[in-house]
Amino acid sequence: MKPYQRLLFVLCLGLVLVSLLCSAVADTSSSPVPTRVDNDANTRKGYDHFYNLEYDKAIHEFELAQAAHPDDPFAVNHTLAAVVFRELYRIGALDTEAYANDNFLTKKPAQPLDPAVRDRVKQLIDHAMALSQAELDKNPNDINALYARGATRAMNATYIGVANKAWLPSLRSAVAARHDEERVLELDPKYVDAKLAVGTHLYIVGSLSWPMKVAASVAGLPGNKQKGLDYLREAMSSPHVEVATDAKIILALFLRREQRYAEALQVVNGMQNEFPRNFLMASEYANLLNAAGHGQEAITAYRKVIAGCRNNVYNGCKMEFAAFGLGESLRGQREYAQAAEAYELAASSAKDAEQRQKATLSAGEMYDVLQKRDTALEKYKTVISENSGSNSADLARHYMKQAYKTP
Repeated sequence: MKPYQRLLFVLCLGLVLVSLLCSAVADTSSSPVPTRVDNDANTRKGYDHFYNLEYDKAIHEFELAQAAHPDDPFAVNHTLAAVVFRELYRIGALDTEAYANDNFLTKKPAQPLDPAVRDRVKQLIDHAMALSQAELDKNPNDINALYARGATRAMNATYIGVANKAWLPSLRSAVAARHDEERVLELDPKYVDAKLAVGTHLYIVGSLSWPMKVAASVAGLPGNKQKGLDYLREAMSSPHVEVATDAKIILALFLRREQRYAEALQVVNGMQNEFPRNFLMASEYANLLNAAGHGQEAITAYRKVIAGCRNNVYNGCKMEFAAFGLGESLRGQREYAQAAEAYELAASSAKDAEQRQKATLSAGEMYDVLQKRDTALEKYKTVISENSGSNSADLARHYMKQAYKTP
């Protein structure tokens, strides 16, 4: 990957981190001075549906609120966020594993983009920007309008980057979004909600290598890892549930990066209790347990998620992610036969070809460890037939020549 591409990847990733784990609406109703849509009953219902991955219901409620407040950019932003993330979830773009490596830049969506959704996203962005700009034309220092415009720009950067892979336009929108939120903090340092987006970028850019930090500064996005964490902790204290929750999500992700697992687990456990229908929250709690080295607890947690999927406890359930995580945990506990079963479940549940290949390859590895060579070979053949040019296929060809052995 070229250096500028890596920089674009990191900066744009910062825009979607707030949304990846729970797909939370970009909070534009949480301002010190209440907006007209702030206390709207439909808006509150929409938030609850959105945090529980009930996108259609959320859009319905936000559209009702928008109709009641046609001149409010906050109301338009709510609808925009719900429409964008329903589409990103549909095409498989909200899988956190996709952002763990450089494949994020080039990986094709599991499903093609809907042209009708693309057109609607553009219409909503244009409408929200026009409403915010109308207020800023009257008062350039209107902090609510600045905050709303920054949220719209961030949503635009997320959509065109993640969905369309248009990284340069996404970066331009990302820089403009951050500058809006920083301007809000210049005008009112107590506007804690703006610290969510700024803190996220501060931490990410602060975590980069020195040359990339310099490049980010040139792009107008300086970084400071500790300040970013401090900002997120401040945002957690917001009286607005949306901002506080988003801050918890991002902080938990960064705490995991810092290997501060105890605090991260406490944060995520609280959120999964608060949003019990959110599959991604429950799955991430199990992921954290596994990363923290609590293998048996992770196995229990993954099995609970899988059972919840089968019993329709969660919305938007993607069993393949929980099943693969279960396989990884079982492998770590040397429960190879059960791990193979979990990987098989992940493969049979996966709609995405890359995820299916990965799970099938892992199942083959387990069968090799169990000395079931014929079964392992069949799995490797399946991997190759799925996509002979993938990294998984390369490994499968290697294991067909030389059986996989545990490290």
